Amino acid sequence: MVPVAERVGPAGPATFARIMSENPKCPECASTITYPTGTSQMCGACGHEWNPEELEAAAQVRDANGNVLQDGDDVVVIKDLPVKGMPKPVKAGTKVKNIRLVDGAGNAGHDIDCKIDGFGAMGLKSIYVRKA
Repeated sequence: MVPVAERVGPAGPATFARIMSENPKCPECASTITYPTGTSQMCGACGHEWNPEELEAAAQVRDANGNVLQDGDDVVVIKDLPVKGMPKPVKAGTKVKNIRLVDGAGNAGHDIDCKIDGFGAMGLKSIYVRKA
């Protein structure tokens, strides 16, 4: 009789970790327990199903005019933005250099990290900027 391990193949913890690391995280709950289902992915933790190709296309950050933003771009603020703890707002027309795009889901929708002269490091929402 052949042992089960030889019939099934080596499926230890290292193999399981490799398989799980190849699958993307769930966009709803950030779980790593995901698996492919044909052309889509399914989350084993929350049951969310998504198409990774559509998610990549939707992950593009766009400015107020619909232009795609990238890391290192320069943008201009299009509206006065009040800042908590500061006596004055970030004025419309303020140029922000060398932005960094981040995931806005866990950051209240602020998908741009930047430094603004006189204010320091802060997060901006892409709907309030336009590409310079």
